[in-house]
Amino acid sequence: MVAITDVARQAGVAVSTVSYVISGKRPISAPTRRKVLDAMNRLGYRPPSSARSRTIGLAVRVDDGAHRPLLAEFMLTASVAARRHACNVLLLTDHEEHGVLDAALLDGLILMDIGIVDPRLDVIRALPVPTVLIGLPREPAGLACVDLDFRAAGALCVDHLADLGHREVVLLGAPEAAYARHAGFAVRTVAGAAERAAARGVRLTHRTVAGDWDSVAGTLARVLAERPCTTALIVQNEAATPHLAPLLRGMGRAVPEDLSVVALGSDVVATAGTPALTSVAVPAAALTERAVDLLVARLDGATAPGRRPVLLEPRLSVRASTTAPPGPA
Repeated sequence: MVAITDVARQAGVAVSTVSYVISGKRPISAPTRRKVLDAMNRLGYRPPSSARSRTIGLAVRVDDGAHRPLLAEFMLTASVAARRHACNVLLLTDHEEHGVLDAALLDGLILMDIGIVDPRLDVIRALPVPTVLIGLPREPAGLACVDLDFRAAGALCVDHLADLGHREVVLLGAPEAAYARHAGFAVRTVAGAAERAAARGVRLTHRTVAGDWDSVAGTLARVLAERPCTTALIVQNEAATPHLAPLLRGMGRAVPEDLSVVALGSDVVATAGTPALTSVAVPAAALTERAVDLLVARLDGATAPGRRPVLLEPRLSVRASTTAPPGPA
């Protein structure tokens, strides 16, 4: 059996240093901590639970224009939910290394922002700790998955606009990088919206967009010039959402009199401007709480997950940004 002395010898440090890395009672420099964690993983050493509190890793992505308020809601909810189970949360943002460097200090892992085909899942399946995904890969076998049903969310947005009479709709989606890595939330929303648009006789045009003012302005101007009969927008990009109403006003178009807008994201963002936007909320708190509860149940001895993912049903809140399309001039 591997002992803490073996880890210390492998890492070339004192036994007390290994103990401090495990317990967190004293600060250890990043290079030394890395050596200790490497040694623990190479040797397969798992510290006894009595040496530390149970720790849940929360692996998040902070690149490609991720909107910080929604991300913060996931992180805060994870911390609160974990403390309810007397667990700590370790935030992991380095996706190339987190599975290797920190697995020895984790009792379980929650991995967010899952791709349709996600190369990280091979690493996750090999970890010696249970894992819950916030997201839905194409092949979720053997993994617990919790997500919003983004395909149904895209369809719900189209249904709402089609019921109002809109037949020419533009979907402003996530940044291009999200589609390049096949991010599930982005790909599934577009697929659901496109399927429902075809069924409802709605012409749907999808464009990716970055979140800054200039990018949104350029994309919006180009797509409206290309589709001048557009009467409604669906936006799945929280960084871009606050720019839409003022940009449209600058183009001489009012919301909702000239263009209806439906947002898919945080209700905080949807209701922050004028007019408040009709939206399908991403229930960050509910998703994270469910993920933490599933993971803790696994830690407490629950059986491994079945093949059915947990998909939360999307709900649309109608506000002041949608109405029937304008009549002919």
